[in-house]
Amino acid sequence: MPVTYSRGPVPERLRTDEFLLRPIVADDAEADHAAVMETREYLRLWEQSTWPEDDFTVEGDRSDLAGLEERHVEGRAFTYTVLDTDGDGCLGCVYVFPTGASFLAKSTVTPVAGDAWEDVDIVAYFWVRRTRMADGLDERLLAALRVWFRDEWRVPRAVFVTNERFTHQVDVLRRTDLTLQFELVEPGKAGTYLVFG
Repeated sequence: MPVTYSRGPVPERLRTDEFLLRPIVADDAEADHAAVMETREYLRLWEQSTWPEDDFTVEGDRSDLAGLEERHVEGRAFTYTVLDTDGDGCLGCVYVFPTGASFLAKSTVTPVAGDAWEDVDIVAYFWVRRTRMADGLDERLLAALRVWFRDEWRVPRAVFVTNERFTHQVDVLRRTDLTLQFELVEPGKAGTYLVFG
């Protein structure tokens, strides 16, 4: 049975010549863990937390992924693993939320360009593993996501979020024609999240 959310069916996959996105499952833990640990210094900036800790284990990752898999199936939020074309190596992750997601509802969102948060359809976060940032994979993933959200998700207003302290990703977003539309502050997290659309 297809997964749906308030705006309709959720696409199952995105395939390009370079990567494949599909819903993450608990059994992805080993490959996901390798990508997470390689990228942990950037992910701590992105998350504004100590996650992942240096002693984060594959089993700890498996537990996290089981929760992500559950909320995907239930249509509450949607997490995709980014895999190489063979479907073996994890290259990163994409997280898609409705604006009503609980953590967003608790956040303070400030428009910076006259846009209304209520007009946003989906909120996306993404990361790619550290060794693939140098060859611009994150830029190509972002470009593919923009087309996917428009053509397959059929949402007119998707936005992309990163923390101001994750300067590499801020620069990736600023190099596109996307503009800064909102600033978002999550309770208990340092730094402001920048929302581009």
